[in-house]
Amino acid sequence: MKMKNKILTAAVALVLGGSATIALAQDSGAQDQQPAPRPSELRPVDLDALLQQVRQGRRTESAEHRKREAEFRARRDQQQRLLNEANQERAQEERTSERLERNIQTNDQRIRDLNTTLQERLGELKEMFGVLQQVAGDTRGVIDNSLVSVEFNRDERLKGINTLIEKASRSSSLPSIEEIEELWQQLVFEMVHSADVSKFDHTVVTKDGEKQTVSLVRVGDFNLVSDGKYYNYLPESGNVVELPKQPSGRFTSSASDLVRAGPDEIVAFGIDPTRGQLLALLVDTPSLKDRMDQGGVIGYTTIALGVIGVLIAIFKMIGLSVTSAKVRAQAKNLGDPRANNPLGRVLGVYQENRDVDVETLELKLDEAILRETPALERGLTMIKLISAVAPLLGLLGTVTGMIITFQAITLFGTGDPKLMANGISQALVTTVEGLVVAIPTLLLHSIVAGMSKRVVHVLEEQAAGMIALHAEKEHGRAGAA
Repeated sequence: MKMKNKILTAAVALVLGGSATIALAQDSGAQDQQPAPRPSELRPVDLDALLQQVRQGRRTESAEHRKREAEFRARRDQQQRLLNEANQERAQEERTSERLERNIQTNDQRIRDLNTTLQERLGELKEMFGVLQQVAGDTRGVIDNSLVSVEFNRDERLKGINTLIEKASRSSSLPSIEEIEELWQQLVFEMVHSADVSKFDHTVVTKDGEKQTVSLVRVGDFNLVSDGKYYNYLPESGNVVELPKQPSGRFTSSASDLVRAGPDEIVAFGIDPTRGQLLALLVDTPSLKDRMDQGGVIGYTTIALGVIGVLIAIFKMIGLSVTSAKVRAQAKNLGDPRANNPLGRVLGVYQENRDVDVETLELKLDEAILRETPALERGLTMIKLISAVAPLLGLLGTVTGMIITFQAITLFGTGDPKLMANGISQALVTTVEGLVVAIPTLLLHSIVAGMSKRVVHVLEEQAAGMIALHAEKEHGRAGAA
């Protein structure tokens, strides 16, 4: 017995030593590698208590095993029950699916039979309803884009048309007689009011983006105008918008006359039969200012020189006209010279030199005429210079415009002509401006030069007459002597 207890003690010590060693090995990483205790430091163990603990542990483990086995069996039975219920439900759904498939096949066959019967009964009506649907669609487009819909509610007019199109496009129902009558009623309504010139109040969108109520005049299905303004109708938004740029004055003035006209009054008014296309082209046509802007700096310089030349010519013409009138008046009264005109001043020189010889008098009169000539010809050189420089400036603008055009071709190619339009416009407009300035200034220079020469001719004629008269007197005195 003692021997047995020793063997048991050794085994327990071995077990405990190994456990302690393993525990110490496991804890060595967490406790900075502390040294394991020596065998002499182990405490004595109560073998009976240890045996009792081992037996108690076995009983506890057996109870837990039995409890787990009971749980496993309960779960297995529950899963089996759920599996059986799922199999039953699947079988039921499969039977329902087979029944529904049979119903679908039966319904498909029935639908095919009913469609066949419907097609047989429709006969020629099918083609008629197709044409009816097409005409209704075209009518809807006409009403949607018509100016008549601006005055009358577009949605109310399209309500019956949309119902007719919807029913005519379906095979399950047919439109009624009343719905078909709505189509030709709207057609007649459109035709009647397309010939009206009516006036009504409507909200419009100005070019600044603001909304305001104005008195609109609808000219059939062609134009919408107000007091001197034209408007466009946008079917997408249903808004009436003011044109960003109005046409020329003769068209806007006719629009104003139309707005103020009475019921039976006849007014001349330009109608756009294309519903705004011709009006848009008319609006996009460049005005005189736009043409001048295309010429650029060279064009404005040419125009400025032309204005200066014309002003000089006008002032010179006025001055020469006044001078010519005074000279003609003085020519009728040679005995009373006046200093307010060239002829009077030449006559004054003659009066002052009555006693000199003919050669001296001729020199004195030539000197007096030469003094008057610069004032009469002042400004003519400037006018002639402008008439010569203007075509050269136009040629300069032409060359500059062609350079711009070739630069655009180099950068962007010839795919888009709009990219070259700026240079070509400058080339052509500057040429036109140069010719427009040169032609009038050249004509004005000729007119002014002619007027100046006529006055100088009168002075020379009168001076020659006075010299001849003085020579006759001088020869008469010499003969008498």
